[in-house]
Amino acid sequence: MRTFGVEEEFLIVDPDSGYPLPLAGELLRLHDPDQKLADHPAPSQMLAAELQQEQLEVITHPHSSLSGLAAEIRAGRAYADSLARMTGARIAALATSPLPATPTATRNVRYDALMEKFALTAREQLTCGYHVHVSVGSDEEGVAVLDRIRSWLPPLIALSSNSPFWNGTDSGYASFRTQAWNRWSTAGPTDVFGSAKAYYSLVEALSGTGVVTSPDFDARLSVRHPTVEIRVADVCLDARDAALIAALVRALVETAAREWEAGHPPDMVPAAILRQAAWRASRWGSEGELLHPVTHRPATARNVADALHGHVREALEDTGDASYVAEALQRILGQGTGAGRQRQAFERNRRLSDVVKLATGLTHQESADYSSLDNPLLEGDMETTGPSPDLAAVSV
Repeated sequence: MRTFGVEEEFLIVDPDSGYPLPLAGELLRLHDPDQKLADHPAPSQMLAAELQQEQLEVITHPHSSLSGLAAEIRAGRAYADSLARMTGARIAALATSPLPATPTATRNVRYDALMEKFALTAREQLTCGYHVHVSVGSDEEGVAVLDRIRSWLPPLIALSSNSPFWNGTDSGYASFRTQAWNRWSTAGPTDVFGSAKAYYSLVEALSGTGVVTSPDFDARLSVRHPTVEIRVADVCLDARDAALIAALVRALVETAAREWEAGHPPDMVPAAILRQAAWRASRWGSEGELLHPVTHRPATARNVADALHGHVREALEDTGDASYVAEALQRILGQGTGAGRQRQAFERNRRLSDVVKLATGLTHQESADYSSLDNPLLEGDMETTGPSPDLAAVSV
């Protein structure tokens, strides 16, 4: 069974005003794996700084079961929030700040260089994504997977959409993080590579331009671990949605690997068309028409979700994740994504601070129903396997 792990980026916010706070350095100083803080046990998660001091990243270990990964996602959120509370702040799973913010850059050689080179794009980049790593057996398998999951990534943007506000206004998008992120020079979908050699040739050529050293593709090979890294999702307001996205990503990777082994060719749809699919997913989330991953024509979000579910159903059944994914998809399609919940919170009193208060409450809610994860095939898998928790291999 393929192992998988995730990286979640969170905003550090003032619990009253809702404004982001540049406290990542302070939270990392408080982080001590050998100590017990509040009611939380010594953490196994790795915490990391991001481009801006208003962000904190929590990185899980690799897991072989969804139940183990979901439990660590919840524990990591609770632990990060316990650190934030010690400074008078909170952690919020918001992919963009609802309130206006002037980010404070993290100072080190790498980030200083990014700020100098990318100017306003870097200075304004206060976005929180959700990255899923899934193990692969070789670079050749990894690139074959990348070639075969391309069309299925835009639905993940729609299902995870959690960033409707930008600089104090409603952007009109369900995932404005996607729009802001795509200002980076190599962000977005890729064309079919065909081989690991072709993949690395492109990476080398991009490096040779002097603009980037590590490309920000929607999906790529990790430079540190034997994994593929899928990077399209917003950080999810609800931890249950984070578990869903992780389960779907692992199933997509497994399905693609099986297709490659069976000799099935990838869909040769141009990256330019996939960019339109990502735009639709970013604009409408689960509430409008998306591009169907097979026909590449407009279709309802429910039809697209059904197509995705059907595409990976066999892999989900083999991992024991089928029941959870079916229920979670119906919940999102019925109740909406984080973007819709943010807008509902704002409409009550027309206060963006209410959106942030909602988010701090939902980020690690303990009352959520995880009963469909109680599968005998999954129980007892809090042990971790594979590489160390340092899964981060991001350029930003």
